[in-house]
Amino acid sequence: MNNNINLTSGEIASLWTNYMNDSMSKWVLLYMLKDLEDSDIIPIVQHASELSISHLEKMKEIFEKEDYAVPMAFEENDVNMEAPWLYTDIFCLNYVNHMARVGMVAYSGFLTMCTRKDIRDYYTQALQSTAELYNRTLDIQLEKGVNARHPYIMVPKEADYVRSKQYLSGLNPFNEKRPLNAIEISYLYMNIMTNALGMKLCISFAQTSPNKEVQEFMLRGKEIAKKHLKLFNDLLMKEDIEAPEVPDVAVSDSTTWTFSDKMMMFHVSLLMQAGVGNYATAASQRSDLMLNYERLSLEVAAYSKSGVDIMIKNKWLEQPPETKSRDKLAREKDRID
Repeated sequence: MNNNINLTSGEIASLWTNYMNDSMSKWVLLYMLKDLEDSDIIPIVQHASELSISHLEKMKEIFEKEDYAVPMAFEENDVNMEAPWLYTDIFCLNYVNHMARVGMVAYSGFLTMCTRKDIRDYYTQALQSTAELYNRTLDIQLEKGVNARHPYIMVPKEADYVRSKQYLSGLNPFNEKRPLNAIEISYLYMNIMTNALGMKLCISFAQTSPNKEVQEFMLRGKEIAKKHLKLFNDLLMKEDIEAPEVPDVAVSDSTTWTFSDKMMMFHVSLLMQAGVGNYATAASQRSDLMLNYERLSLEVAAYSKSGVDIMIKNKWLEQPPETKSRDKLAREKDRID
């Protein structure tokens, strides 16, 4: 049915991005698996690893049929399987839960960019299996008491409309700010948890990288995540809302080379993209919160740009598929003629 239908730019972009992400996930999860001890967590990480591998195999089949160059992505030499353990079992569980959340957002986006039925079928299945993985990790987090629940607030007893533009205010220090609403609390809570995980990953990458420039980049990322964490925590505490108790997401004191600098830089870049997406969708109608999210997004964007510069400098940044420059083709044709 699809043999004579060429891939669109949306499908090419989705498959390339998906392949890069799953290639990275495959090796990180395989590394984590070798040191896990918790019998409840091992099957979950194993299942996540198998999902990544099955996705890669499916995409390779599509690439072969379409004569589509397989991305270089990541290989066995990008991870040191002999390195000592780096992450606690609970960290690995929380990591899989977070990456499943990122994956659900990505797959739903990929699905909307694709029109060919076989590609849509693949992303529909990938979205469903990733949602199942997310639910399984969350169930285990709850069983082990390592999932920080969102705060409880009073259930509304009646519906109402906003009656004043003061509802949007928040910047004027002389005006009293209205209380945070449920939507704003939820996003603040989520962003605290994601920054906590990102901070620990940056620490682990900084202490195991042999490259001074990468070390400094990761330490800077740790400080940015810590600053954002404090800001979000403070906003909740000012409202007498208990900030989430971050579960055990510790890393060991190993300084042994574990992941390639290329993979670590890509990983942090992926997390930053997800983080900026979280900030962009963090619905808020209080002006001080809107301004904070905008300011923090710009800070993350600047940090991300410095990471891209490092990757280009060291030839770690794989180029996405692109269209041909018509002007260049014309000039090259003239030279040949």
